Amino acid sequence: MAKIKPGKGAPYARILGVGGYRPTRVVPNEVILETIDSSDEWIRSRSGIETRHWASSEETVAAMSVEASGKAIADAGIDAARIGAVVVATVSHFKQTPAVATQIADLLGTDKAAAFDISAGCAGFGYGLTLAKGMVVEGSAEYVLVIGVERLSDLTDLEDRATAFLFGDGAGAVVVGPSREPAIGPTVWGSEGDKSEVIKQTVAWTDYRDGEVEKFPAITQEGQAVFRWAVFEMAKVAQQALDAAGITSDDLDVFIPHQANVRIIDSMVKTLKLPEHVTVARDIRTTGNTSAASIPLAMERLLATGEAKSGDTALVIGFGAGLVYAATVVTLP
Repeated sequence: MAKIKPGKGAPYARILGVGGYRPTRVVPNEVILETIDSSDEWIRSRSGIETRHWASSEETVAAMSVEASGKAIADAGIDAARIGAVVVATVSHFKQTPAVATQIADLLGTDKAAAFDISAGCAGFGYGLTLAKGMVVEGSAEYVLVIGVERLSDLTDLEDRATAFLFGDGAGAVVVGPSREPAIGPTVWGSEGDKSEVIKQTVAWTDYRDGEVEKFPAITQEGQAVFRWAVFEMAKVAQQALDAAGITSDDLDVFIPHQANVRIIDSMVKTLKLPEHVTVARDIRTTGNTSAASIPLAMERLLATGEAKSGDTALVIGFGAGLVYAATVVTLP
């Protein structure tokens, strides 16, 4: 039996650069209140959201991704031609095939990089980051571009009081490359498919196509069930990620959870007993819930504002439809 040679990758991987793009249109709660019976105070108290960004027709999934990726590549200090793989996490690219990652790879000027999309909802960025780390260490790519991008305004039912105010659009990207020391910890990830009905698309595309329903498909969720699961179960996953990385909450500098809801974020902070010195991302207030894009967008903003700095140790965790989740500890670029 022939022996297969192992890959010749780096000893470890790290995030080398980050970039974000938010659509130019800022949508305050007052716009949402035109179609649902609610109030600005109710929306803020329930979610923490004050504004969100909605994309124009020109701000496509690909266009937003290219903008965010260009910033991440420049931040990493490399040329796009050195990107060996492009991984795009999204649930709002409406062409079944080809993957939007292939278009993005071409637009960025990569040298025939491997390119594919993944669908893991709000945990998509964490899934992509884990795949990127594996590629760099295994040696199939020296640098990997991981993008989280959504146009959730296309999947929002503006008459659904439970979700109309939640979602926003945007793109966040990171470049993952070689490292001489551990800078992306072990990933704690998984799924709970028995809870798949808790967050879902209202109807299948084929139902809409065949005229069985008149309303365009949208995202819906059971708010209380999602809240309980996120607060109690995801805090456990976050702790497992800390344990897997061999650190405690005292060693953390930054906490970047998926930007689902400020109450969920605050409850997780309390359950994890994070020290006061830990900077907590609350980007949802002005960006809304951008699913797969929320973690890299929040990371980019913390670094841009100086609330976090290069070399900080950060716990990141994404969770959402599936139900799926992914958590890991990273060193910020």
